Amino acid sequence: MLPIMLKTNDPVKGWEAGLVWVFFQSFILMIGGFVAPVVRRITPRAALLGTLAGVSITFISMRPALEIYMTPVIGLTCFAVIMVAWFGGFKYPKGIPAGLIAIAVGMIIAWGSNLFGLGYGGLSLDGLRGAFSNFGFSVPIPAIDHVFSGFEYLGIILITAIPFGIYDLVEAMDNVESAEAAGDPYPTTRVLTADGVVSLIGCLMGNPFINAVYIGHPGWKAMGGRIGYSAATGIMVILLSWFGIISVLLALVPVVAISPILLYIGMLIGAQAFQTTPATHAPAIVLALTPHLAAWCKTLMDGALGAAGTNAAAIGMDKLGQVGVLYHGLQVLGGGSILTGLVLGAIGVFVIEKKFVEASAFALSGALLTFFGFMHGESVGLAVTPTVAVAYCIVAAFLFGLSRAPASFSAPLPLEENAVAAVPAE
Repeated sequence: MLPIMLKTNDPVKGWEAGLVWVFFQSFILMIGGFVAPVVRRITPRAALLGTLAGVSITFISMRPALEIYMTPVIGLTCFAVIMVAWFGGFKYPKGIPAGLIAIAVGMIIAWGSNLFGLGYGGLSLDGLRGAFSNFGFSVPIPAIDHVFSGFEYLGIILITAIPFGIYDLVEAMDNVESAEAAGDPYPTTRVLTADGVVSLIGCLMGNPFINAVYIGHPGWKAMGGRIGYSAATGIMVILLSWFGIISVLLALVPVVAISPILLYIGMLIGAQAFQTTPATHAPAIVLALTPHLAAWCKTLMDGALGAAGTNAAAIGMDKLGQVGVLYHGLQVLGGGSILTGLVLGAIGVFVIEKKFVEASAFALSGALLTFFGFMHGESVGLAVTPTVAVAYCIVAAFLFGLSRAPASFSAPLPLEENAVAAVPAE
């Protein structure tokens, strides 16, 4: 949306482009819902949850963690309030939810600090008064005309909407797997179809942001949330949006008091990947994390360079490499990170289990996805990163060759026994 807005100098045009983006992504989710069950069936859980853990550790956990340490008096205190309850099992008086107590403590510290001129949390009475100017009922109006007006940018949008649509599809599928690992199985096709339909309705009502299957299901369940919690959340979001209360809440509650909740969710999703899969698959989970670390680092670098009025290409890859910043490596490894993590994690699991035919098949799928830009690329195309695609083909051939090797060539000891055997006897 931003590039189109800057190009046209019209924020409405940027918004319309976002609506078209969601329009097409909605159909990708609905169509993909019929393919996702097959993908879930053939993909190891460690790969599904490993790549989801990568998302949670980088793009969910890290910003809240940084915010906590930018305002530690509020952030760390609220995090301690949450951690002792949700991880330590401590019960607060009268069953008051830990999240509510953390928010209340954060507000007390933030507003109390204003009395001493410290200003923790960045809240002020002037800001609170200004927030009430947005208060009032806003009638939802369909934006169908704006959706179709955005079709003039279709060529530009499809280049990125298709890969990001597949990205969202895989993430949604991973979230369904995460819920099942937490003890709540849901029908994949119905879930993803509902996700697409709701996103389409939102798009036609003017929402330029794709919806998502609930991430962090194990965390909310561990807090005691059930179906009523989800329903109540939906109703509250509608009411807060319709009456313009969100800006009032942001002026009243310090954001850093809420950040620990997101950090908690990220911790739980990351831990789930290791806790609900065989211990021998742990290296594959770590492998699935690496593309997300690369994507996160590249995002930070692009933001920092953009703020300085430059970019990596202008500085030069060689100069960045001389100071230890392998930008091109981050760019290639982090492109399509959720698919890359899924493929790498699956290859890792099947190699660990010595199922070389399956590992070869996933390496070959990685070659195809890479060739068309769904992995290791920023947009769809032909031969987006051809050398990486060729490398995956070589790996696929190598792994398939191993499947035909004599069984005696394969190490008989699983990882745990190898680790024990490596320890010298006293």
